[in-house]
Amino acid sequence: MDQVKIGRFIAERRKTKGLTQMQLAEMLNITDRAVSKWETGKSMPDSSIMLELCKILGISVTELLCGEVIEMENYDREAEKNLLEMVRQKEEADKKLLRMEIITGIICLIPLLVAVIIVSAVQMEEWLGGVIAGTSVIPLLVATPFMIRIEQTAGYYKCQRCGHVHIPKYSSVFMAMHMGRTRYMKCPECRKWSWQKKVISKD
Repeated sequence: MDQVKIGRFIAERRKTKGLTQMQLAEMLNITDRAVSKWETGKSMPDSSIMLELCKILGISVTELLCGEVIEMENYDREAEKNLLEMVRQKEEADKKLLRMEIITGIICLIPLLVAVIIVSAVQMEEWLGGVIAGTSVIPLLVATPFMIRIEQTAGYYKCQRCGHVHIPKYSSVFMAMHMGRTRYMKCPECRKWSWQKKVISKD
């Protein structure tokens, strides 16, 4: 999606409706700065207000995402193209999140590895070694819930029994036995337990 083109289209439709940026912002309960960012292509309208924005501007969501008024014969094709683009963008965002999870895990393991080396190489009292080892685990303990949240929401899990693709509850992912990103969970579709593999796409 071309944010600059969409921004120009929003500005054009706003002016056609005889609205200022401030008036449009007030109708949507947002700031005129947010409207300005849309119109300059610096950001996109949030999905929570997209329908209301389209209603005010007298356009469809598909037309908004295309940045132009669409003829009826091209409507279905453009709607499908926009849907595919949104799926692609979600997949890219999910891949970035999963990479961030790996990087976060590595960073959190570094203090633990350093502590192990220090405790092994330097003679010290047991209590001091315990304090160093215990403190080194804190970053990993703090980061683990956030890493699990990333794994839960980024992409999907695929049931090995029925092939159902889904996003499980946080508690299911947190409590599940796992090997890497493959977790032993109950499928919400077939209600059977299996090792479910992390996948990026529903296809």
